[in-house]
Amino acid sequence: MSTSPVVLRRQVLADLIPGSVARNALLVAGGAALTGLAAQLSVPIEPLSPVPVTGQTFAVLLVAAALGPWRALASMALYLAVGMAGVPWFAGGTSGAGGASFGYILGYLAAGLLVGELARRAGDRTPLRTVGTMLLGNAVIYAFGVSWLVGIVGMTVPAALVAGVLPFLIGDAIKVALAAGVLPGAWALVRRFGK
Repeated sequence: MSTSPVVLRRQVLADLIPGSVARNALLVAGGAALTGLAAQLSVPIEPLSPVPVTGQTFAVLLVAAALGPWRALASMALYLAVGMAGVPWFAGGTSGAGGASFGYILGYLAAGLLVGELARRAGDRTPLRTVGTMLLGNAVIYAFGVSWLVGIVGMTVPAALVAGVLPFLIGDAIKVALAAGVLPGAWALVRRFGK
């Protein structure tokens, strides 16, 4: 029988931290706080888009991959609820519903579930898998954001795509590349030092 450490395929990084209820509560709150902090890295890009460039999507996707689907969903729901309650931790120090960015925030819930589930199925273990996982997560966020720009802000579909996707492609490609290094690197450390 081998004594080498075994990492189960249906785990995420958070599963390697001992504990249960208290651990999960801290991880959920920490994921929401990280997302709120990353939202403060906000650069307005008007007139290109009413939506600023932020660090939020990177935080959301990393949180989702690290926490798994249900903790990621809870974390993004907490982020949303606290911002709706008036804490100014949405992009640019805003809070509440509305605004051009709100559709993207709603997309964080769905992206958290998707990316978390893909990570649980080893979608964050290699650079190539991580790229695929992060691209799918970004696509979900874009779908919600563009739908919001069309349905609530009143843009046409072509205008929403130009304003809600195009300005973010390069930045999101860089974020995906960073995640493709960070997440598989974390798993390599887990395999090397064992759990």
